[in-house]
Amino acid sequence: MENYSDQLVNDLISLAFAEDIGDGDHTTLSCIPETATGKAHLLIKEDGILAGVSIAEKIFRHFDSELVINNFIKDGTEVHYGDIAFNVEGKVQSLLQTERLVLNVMQRMSGIATTTRRYVKLLEGTKARVLDTRKTTPGMRILEKESVRIAGGVNHRIGLFDMILIKDNHIDFAGGIRSAITRAKEYLWRQGKNMPVEVEVRNFDELAEAISTGGINRIMLDNFSVEDTQKAVEIVAGRFEIESSGGITIETIRRYAETGVDYISVGALTHSVKSLDMSLKSIQ
Repeated sequence: MENYSDQLVNDLISLAFAEDIGDGDHTTLSCIPETATGKAHLLIKEDGILAGVSIAEKIFRHFDSELVINNFIKDGTEVHYGDIAFNVEGKVQSLLQTERLVLNVMQRMSGIATTTRRYVKLLEGTKARVLDTRKTTPGMRILEKESVRIAGGVNHRIGLFDMILIKDNHIDFAGGIRSAITRAKEYLWRQGKNMPVEVEVRNFDELAEAISTGGINRIMLDNFSVEDTQKAVEIVAGRFEIESSGGITIETIRRYAETGVDYISVGALTHSVKSLDMSLKSIQ
């Protein structure tokens, strides 16, 4: 998985530079001598959780291997207005051409980490863990899920390839929960694959069918109320992991956690976050 992730990050960086620079940064090339050197630092302008420092290093080195980065604050650290996360020095042309991509990535990642940490803190004292989803920015999933992990959240499946997650449309098209689970298990056996199986249920009838069918690792309670979630936890009685999902907010997550579920998935961790304010400023 690590090699897979590294390749995705490298491809993303290459695409982002191609998108931004095209046939050349003509502003920089026209007014900055090729031999000019300088230094810049990453200035934090808003309180939050820092994420993306390690990716920023990859971006700098991808563009110019001679750039020198001095890190002062690690990923996952709480930061405040005025903090300096790192210095970078080398060719001024390189600093100017990498500036926007570094900021775009780090602001987005830090925004996700900041939001995730708020949810994580609300679950303290319970056994529940907050999960991300596949509701991510196309092409940036690896970075966005890494931001969740950095802040103490848990990554759900990375994509469609590393877990069987039987959702409502699968169930409807397959003709029911029992049929969908049975087909999934037969498929894994034929393919010689070993991966967890989760099934989504929308009501207590589907919950009963999932339990009686068995052969699964986790049950997702889709849009259950807090009261119904409590009942479902009692019915399952520890036989399978339980995940709550659907419309759970920062205002309601604690109540769901206190029912005894194992996981709570929150799409808002990645699909509707505010980027953390920061800037890459020259040091004169």
